[in-house]
Amino acid sequence: MTHKFSGNADYLNNGNDLVVVLGHGQLARMMYLAASQLGINIIAVDADRLCCVNPVDKTVLAVDVETAFAHCIAITSEFEHLPKELLATAQATGKLRPGANSIAAGADRIVEKQLLSSLSIPNCTHRIIHSVDDLTEAYKTLGPKVILKTSRDGYDGYGQWRIFSERDFASISNELSTFDFGHMPLIAEQCIEFEREISLLGITDIKGKHHYYPLTENHHGDGQLVLSLAPAPNNSDELQNKAQQIHQSIANELNYVGVLAIELFQVGDTLLVNEIAPRVHNSGHWTQQGCQVSQFENHIRAVAGLTVTGTTTDKQVAMVNYVGEAKPSKTLQAIENTHLHWYDKSVRAKRKMGHINVVANTVTELQTTLKQVKSQLPESLAKNLAKVVD
Repeated sequence: MTHKFSGNADYLNNGNDLVVVLGHGQLARMMYLAASQLGINIIAVDADRLCCVNPVDKTVLAVDVETAFAHCIAITSEFEHLPKELLATAQATGKLRPGANSIAAGADRIVEKQLLSSLSIPNCTHRIIHSVDDLTEAYKTLGPKVILKTSRDGYDGYGQWRIFSERDFASISNELSTFDFGHMPLIAEQCIEFEREISLLGITDIKGKHHYYPLTENHHGDGQLVLSLAPAPNNSDELQNKAQQIHQSIANELNYVGVLAIELFQVGDTLLVNEIAPRVHNSGHWTQQGCQVSQFENHIRAVAGLTVTGTTTDKQVAMVNYVGEAKPSKTLQAIENTHLHWYDKSVRAKRKMGHINVVANTVTELQTTLKQVKSQLPESLAKNLAKVVD
């Protein structure tokens, strides 16, 4: 199936349903690729320029945002940090899924913490920081190891400070002496010793029914996701159900529709919520080859009012992030059961350029293929993967 991106009103009336995605990065691109096979068109919105664009090649369309909103069956988003006016306009249409309250909970850590506390969902002990004096008190209470985060706009390790010693505390306190806390309060979290980080991707359909992918185990390096393994090693029905109960509490409270990702710290039998993401999520990219229906297709299915399905897997799957490097060699792409997803971006340090999905029948087979993948990666990426697969 092909779609015109001619930039005229005919594109809005070509017989296919239309979903508008707020944001125009790789997640919008992958939603488009998944939606096209359902006979659903995707228009992306460049949230900085407030214009409609082709979600694949980013060509500006001769369709304004208000017209796209009027013609679409649903509006969704690929990231949380949206202009307030754009979000308010989308919410006023009655078509925004998930709603503005859900997106706000993912965009602002203070709102997120308030939501979790109101639902009595365990999360890291924390304090809201409005001044260096607040930080001093928080460090006394939460130390000796504290993670300090901006309440908004932080991701992939940005907007974070690690206070692991008195020297760190003194240095960061001095750095923040001129910080505008009124514009951007901070969150100080007690650094805990967790066994691992796992994530749960759940989809809530338009009737309020919840559907779940298996728990995923995530490994990080330099503040970014390096590798996701699914289903998570040593998963159990008890752990899966515990995570699903947390998801249901949040999704029900938010009247949620679509994919909601929850990042969790596992400490023994306890699960602590680290963050929530009201959208398709990096740790769910493995579903593209690992499941009958990917997170991208199921998200579009949910917001468009279609049936959500295909969330189970009988495979062992890994997703390797490809960050800050040029396109990999054909040798890597030739490795059996290895699938490259490339985002067509210009190379920049720490920028997500693409990802690699690896599918296997057994854990041993998966580890063998991951070692082959690692051998073909640039050193900057191989060193982080080596911590997991060697």
